[in-house]
Amino acid sequence: MSGTPDLNLLPVFEALFRHGSVTRAAAQMGLTQSAMSSALGRLRRQFGDPLFVNTRSGMLPTARALELAPSLTDALAMVRSAIGARESFDPRRTTRSLRIYMTDVGETVLLPALMRHLHEHGPALRMETTLLPAAELAVRLETGDIDLAIGYVPQLPDKIRRARLFEEHYVCMTRPDHPAGRRAPLTTKEFLAARHVLIASMGSGHQVLERTLAERGVLDNVALRVPHFVVVPLIVAGTDLIVSLPSRVAEASSRLVKVKVHPLPIPIPSFDVSLYWHERVENDVANQWLRNALTELFGDHPARRRRNGA
Repeated sequence: MSGTPDLNLLPVFEALFRHGSVTRAAAQMGLTQSAMSSALGRLRRQFGDPLFVNTRSGMLPTARALELAPSLTDALAMVRSAIGARESFDPRRTTRSLRIYMTDVGETVLLPALMRHLHEHGPALRMETTLLPAAELAVRLETGDIDLAIGYVPQLPDKIRRARLFEEHYVCMTRPDHPAGRRAPLTTKEFLAARHVLIASMGSGHQVLERTLAERGVLDNVALRVPHFVVVPLIVAGTDLIVSLPSRVAEASSRLVKVKVHPLPIPIPSFDVSLYWHERVENDVANQWLRNALTELFGDHPARRRRNGA
């Protein structure tokens, strides 16, 4: 790289790295596609590297872009933090775009209330949810590809900040007239003998559920494995299959389809649903505002429990 760096190109790099598409990056920044292509050309000349190359999977970063990403996103975060320290943040006017990691299980529980809150308090703020292998999450938070993660991801390294939202536990769900647990509480024997659905999308933190089911021999009775949650309530409501899942997801499902929620008859530890973010966005005003909103909406802190009469 030679000459004075053009700091105006930092958001261009960030948007292209995040979206892997000139079209989507241009939309995020409010530019035309030709203007974004021109900016990419200047980026390439500035760094003497293609940075992003077209593939069937979109525009993928080169080795040089992957090397640059942590430093450039850190620099951009510092600039935003410095500006944010002097300028007030108005959530009603901001057009920032934030990318959030959560599974479809998390979306079922959290997104409806969050989007109602944003409609009232942050109507111009744009959000995108994404799901990726949990093993990639720390790197994607570090590079700025993901702004915030929500869920149960206990294996993240210490450099990733976290804040607990609420404690969750597992239950199981059947159709209302399922022969198991119809007139009395579902027994361990009935649970182990039943046919089951297993959801793979809940993330690696939920491997404790699958391990426990395996130890009790349930995996021999798994009739269906699915990568996503969305179809499971419909399947359970119309079959004799049982699914084990977090209690709030079961509660949300019971409002949409006719299902019955049972206490899980085998012991599995509860877990914490938390927010996760990289230390470089600790003072980013938009990220901070969203974290505070999520804590206000879903956190089981004492002040919120008092307001809810708990």
